[in-house]
Amino acid sequence: MKIGIPGGLLYYRYEPFIRTFFNEMEVNTEYSTKSNKEIIDLGTRNCVDEACLPMKLFHGHAAKLQKTCDVIAVPRIMSCEFGESICPKFRGLPELVESGTGKSNLIFTDPIYMNDMAKLKNALKKGGRKIGVPDYRLEKAFRSATENQRNTSFGLNETGYRRKVFLAGHPYNIYDTFANLNLLQKLHQLDIGAVTEEWVNRFEMMEELTGLIKRPYWFFFIHNYAPAIVLMKRKEIDGIIYVSSFCCGTDSITIDMIKNRIGNFPFLVLKLDEQTGEAGFNTRLEAFREVLK
Repeated sequence: MKIGIPGGLLYYRYEPFIRTFFNEMEVNTEYSTKSNKEIIDLGTRNCVDEACLPMKLFHGHAAKLQKTCDVIAVPRIMSCEFGESICPKFRGLPELVESGTGKSNLIFTDPIYMNDMAKLKNALKKGGRKIGVPDYRLEKAFRSATENQRNTSFGLNETGYRRKVFLAGHPYNIYDTFANLNLLQKLHQLDIGAVTEEWVNRFEMMEELTGLIKRPYWFFFIHNYAPAIVLMKRKEIDGIIYVSSFCCGTDSITIDMIKNRIGNFPFLVLKLDEQTGEAGFNTRLEAFREVLK
């Protein structure tokens, strides 16, 4: 049996855990390639029109793996490490993929709560048992995966460039070079480096949220809004670039909240969709460089 692992959405955040877990289980796996034109075309055909670009890309990764794999791992993530909510589409991802591809060969679809290690382990053990992995091997795989995720460094904090910006957005928008049209490379060509939210610790983030009416419950709001303010106050950045998917509802709130807080500080929003034309994208980045100057 071959298990397909789609390389989209929160794979970019939890890759160390995912790869270690499946390697330690000693199962036959196939990881999808990086996003490309074939994958977005497959995703567009297999996903609802109203979905954002990252969801369509995930559907494309899953559809491509369906051609060569017996089963596809499609997690149902209910919450991330600190218990905050994420996009509802993550909770219904198995149903979305199944309805799009027309195939029901999905595994590891039990609810996953990243903030509850007991529930997380039980959900993954259920999935492992369905493909015949014994419990002792599942226990070892879970311990190794947890340790590897904890000990892996994430994020960007680039030096040696004339300017530096806080690169905000969901990880799958920041690190999928096909989706963002090689944004980091374009920034480097303009002598601009990037820093990401991982370089602001959790305590600093929560401190920056104390002045709001109530504590936010959206994971990606906290991990974009708070670091933007912290880094601006530290004077460690010259501007902010927010990489957002077209029609993302949570981003629309986060972006406005950041705008209202930073005043005249340089701020650029880049919207991603299925269009692959780079001319307008490049022009906006060049104009933003002039703003930074």
